[in-house]
Amino acid sequence: MTFDPATLKYDAAGLIPAIAQDHATGEVLMMAWMNSDSVARTLDTGRVTYWSRSRQAFWIKGETSGHIQTLVEARIDCDRDCLLLLVEQSGAACHTNRRTCFYTALRDGKEVELMAPED
Repeated sequence: MTFDPATLKYDAAGLIPAIAQDHATGEVLMMAWMNSDSVARTLDTGRVTYWSRSRQAFWIKGETSGHIQTLVEARIDCDRDCLLLLVEQSGAACHTNRRTCFYTALRDGKEVELMAPED
């Protein structure tokens, strides 16, 4: 059965959340948005391509930073309204130069920084 990105459920802005997870470790790296065209580009090229809401443009992960995400497998949730991207991550996934965007924990009512930026 051939997959068509148009069969996914997008929000009113035509976007779907995509969670990037390290395929080898299971570590959740980041969440970003995709539209139908960025899903298709990702599947065609193997380079994860998101949709930047602020720039209203495609964003190929690592194009400027060199911290490339290569798609290993894409998964669709049961409601077809969220994607899980299993990726090979080169360098930091977060724009703050941390391995993951989820570097802050809430513990005992306080925010705790779990990791410093990579050098």
